[in-house]
Amino acid sequence: MRLSVVTFMRPGPEPRGRPLARIVDYARQIERRGFPGIWVTDSIGRGRPTLDPLVVLGALSVATHRVELGTAVLQVSLRHPIELAHRVQSVQALSGGRLRLGVGSGSTRADFDLLGADYDQRFRTLLRSLEIMRRAWGGEPVNGGTLSPWPGCEGGPPVLLGAWRNPRWIAYAAKQCAGWIASGLYSSWEDLEAGMRLYRDAGGRNAVLANVLVDQLGFDEVLVVSLGGALDELERVRDFL
Repeated sequence: MRLSVVTFMRPGPEPRGRPLARIVDYARQIERRGFPGIWVTDSIGRGRPTLDPLVVLGALSVATHRVELGTAVLQVSLRHPIELAHRVQSVQALSGGRLRLGVGSGSTRADFDLLGADYDQRFRTLLRSLEIMRRAWGGEPVNGGTLSPWPGCEGGPPVLLGAWRNPRWIAYAAKQCAGWIASGLYSSWEDLEAGMRLYRDAGGRNAVLANVLVDQLGFDEVLVVSLGGALDELERVRDFL
C-alpha cells in the first residue's frame, strides 16, 4: 500500500493579490518527505471558493520533479471533451508524464446547475466524453478536425475511474481504465470491501482509495503529521487492499 496526499486546495491566509506560494511549498514538502503522489479534488458550485484542479497541477508540475500528480476526481461531464483533452495533455506534458487522471461523472447537482449542464445525463456524457478524449489523444479526427498530440503525450495519461458503489462502473474501471478510485468519504467499509471483490473479479489490479481523512492539517502544519485515531483505519485499508 502506498500513502499519497489529497488536498482540497481551500483558501488560506494570503492577502488579496498575493501569490499562493504556500501551495507550491506544500507540494515540495510532500515530495521531499517521500510521499509518492499529490492528488487534488474538483468542485465548482458548492458555495466555497475553489481552484481549477488542472491549473493547480500545472503549477505543481513545475514545482515538483518526482511525485505523481492526480485528480480525485475530475468531473468530466461538466467540460467540453476536446477542450478538456487539450488541458489534460498540457498538464501531462508539463509534468513529464506524471499525471494520473482520475475521472468521474460528477455527483453534486449544484456544480451542474452552475454550468447549465445536464445532471441526469451525466453518466452517458462521461462515457461519450471519454471516448472522444481518447480519440483526440490518439490524433484521430474529431468533429472534422484534429487535436495534434504533444510529443510524448500520444494516447493520453493513465485514466482511473471514480465509482463509489455501482458494480457496472467498478467493472468498467477494471476492464477499460488504468485503475479504480473509491471514496473514503462517501463509501462504507462494506461498500469498499464489496467493491474490491468486484474489481478484482473483473481483472482489476490498481485500486486507489481517495479522501481518507487522517488529520485536519493546514498547509503550515504539514511537517507535523499525526495520524491519531486514524491509524487503525489505515491498517484496515491495507488489509483489504
